[in-house]
Amino acid sequence: MARTISIPLGVDPAQFGELNPDFFKALGDPVRLALVAYLAHLGKPSTVTEVSGCCGVDFSGVSRHLKILREAGIVTAEKRGRKTYYALDADKITSSLHGLSDILEALSK
Repeated sequence: MARTISIPLGVDPAQFGELNPDFFKALGDPVRLALVAYLAHLGKPSTVTEVSGCCGVDFSGVSRHLKILREAGIVTAEKRGRKTYYALDADKITSSLHGLSDILEALSK
């Protein structure tokens, strides 16, 4: 279940969109951050097998990390036959990072 943060009083939450703490928590793990960077480097939807060599984690570990990234909205997963292809959700990433930036800018004024 996705959680959202509480915006401080006096700040209009409508201008920030929906911020999900799970998004930022998922990016806090070095392996998941490496997977995000590697998927960005590849620039195309990729299977667990294709990305498993990037970060020194076994196949099942990579699969588990990709699941967490998918649940956080950082990557998308598309089944094609027996394989699942993972790709970065650039719109979601951009939206979340802009939302955080907007909050920090508004609160620093």
